[in-house]
Amino acid sequence: MSTLSFGEQIVRSAWRLAPQRTLSGVVGWGARRTLPRPFRTLLLKSFARKYEIDLAEAEWPLDQYTSLHEFFTRALRPGARSVAPEPDAVVAPSDGVVCDSGVVLAGKLLEAKGSVFTLSDLLADGELAARLEGGPYLVTYLSPRDYHRVHAPVSGKIAGWTHIPGRLFPVGSRSVARETGLFARNERFVTVIDGAAGLSVVVMVAAVGVGHITASYDPEVATHARGFSTGGVRRKRFADPPRVIRGDELGVFNLGSTTIAVFEPGHVVLEELAVGSTVRMGSAVGRLVPSSSAAAS
Repeated sequence: MSTLSFGEQIVRSAWRLAPQRTLSGVVGWGARRTLPRPFRTLLLKSFARKYEIDLAEAEWPLDQYTSLHEFFTRALRPGARSVAPEPDAVVAPSDGVVCDSGVVLAGKLLEAKGSVFTLSDLLADGELAARLEGGPYLVTYLSPRDYHRVHAPVSGKIAGWTHIPGRLFPVGSRSVARETGLFARNERFVTVIDGAAGLSVVVMVAAVGVGHITASYDPEVATHARGFSTGGVRRKRFADPPRVIRGDELGVFNLGSTTIAVFEPGHVVLEELAVGSTVRMGSAVGRLVPSSSAAAS
């Protein structure tokens, strides 16, 4: 029997019936409209004030962003962030609020949060999930206030990526509580990094309004493009894997969503991060174990 209130059951039913991809398309269309020049700065400044966005970090002056989409997907100005300099540091792949962190047990993540899902379902890859069994993971929720680009938590070569079409439920805490296994049901894009930390994956989970993810290392990836999000799971493995250094950009979200980083066991130790605490892309959230640290130097 459901433990949700009657009101929450109604909301859950409404979201299940809603044309999520159409809604996301409408949101994306609106976000890309050119803002009237006389009101552009005022509108974006009001938006930034509402969500407490740090404008000092933005790459461009506010009046140079022609649309809400440009502002949401803004890069950082040079020097706005520094990546943790310690050779053994593992860094946060994105800004956001910590939803959960822990160790993959019996193939499951987030069991204590009432949103049980298996790593195999999340990655659509049983072999990769088996290799990551017992490894640490970090789940981070991005809100409208956050910087919406995702970066490499460790150095290595990008072995490949997987795109898994799916739903576009909201990913806020209430929605996660309503929809069991939500993160493994929404559309997602998985980057696999092979390096001193063994195998690591960074999962970008889409949501309503965020049915568009691009990969900075592969121009082929544009999940909003016609046909890209249909036809089942899409994979790519690189014959000549591109190399990334810890802190390099991996991809871009439109609006807010969630990142999930999972690391091969025995290579990484994550800090104890309290649920609800905030992290900033590039800040240290863990370290390589000594043997991996030595291999990285």
